[in-house]
Amino acid sequence: MDYIYLFLLLGVMLLSLIAQGRVQRVFNKYAQVPSRSGVTGARLAEELLYRNGINFPVQAVSGSLTDHFDPKNQVVGLSEPVYGSSSVSALAVAAHEIGHVLQYNEDYGPMRLRSVILPAANIGCRIGPYLVLGGLLLSYLARGTGNAGWYIALVGVGLYVMMLLFQLITLPVEFNASKRGLSMLVDGGYLEEDELPGAKKMLRAAAMTYVLAALGSFVTVLRLLSIAGRARRR
Repeated sequence: MDYIYLFLLLGVMLLSLIAQGRVQRVFNKYAQVPSRSGVTGARLAEELLYRNGINFPVQAVSGSLTDHFDPKNQVVGLSEPVYGSSSVSALAVAAHEIGHVLQYNEDYGPMRLRSVILPAANIGCRIGPYLVLGGLLLSYLARGTGNAGWYIALVGVGLYVMMLLFQLITLPVEFNASKRGLSMLVDGGYLEEDELPGAKKMLRAAAMTYVLAALGSFVTVLRLLSIAGRARRR
């Protein structure tokens, strides 16, 4: 059965690479389309923060598509192609990040829950699979230990499930940030009606990468469960 899960994982990995490539292509396409408002990504972010009574700095960061909101330091980071650009892509990305700021400022439930789960998710991602393999090895080498290997493997699976939960909770966080961002772009008159489809395509392409990440973790959990099952002494 393991070969089925490996095949599925390879399929998800391939789809993820395709999705990441699409994000870059869509971004590049609409990065060549200047918005009629002429507002840069940095200016947009600053204005939206000001309108919502939030005084967080907006900083340029190196790289492409490295845009993020850092809740720990309360800083909005916009990549170089977004910070100083007034393109449709730049405004869509900047508005999305301000959507995350509004979530943080309003103590948005899924974002708060994701922050709580993050430490366990990081641990689960790092050591969960090793515990599963260790439990399987123990069940073969120490046959007098009963189901000890199986229990260890189950702990590993449980830890990795936290990573899956984190990625599942990330989905509504990302979708909601995009929804907020698009609403702010429309309400503020930053994008006109015929410019919105490009912004929506940009944000949908980015959202698909999160969907595939969650799908990959789900398949990994199934594979780890299959391995853990072999560690149970019968």
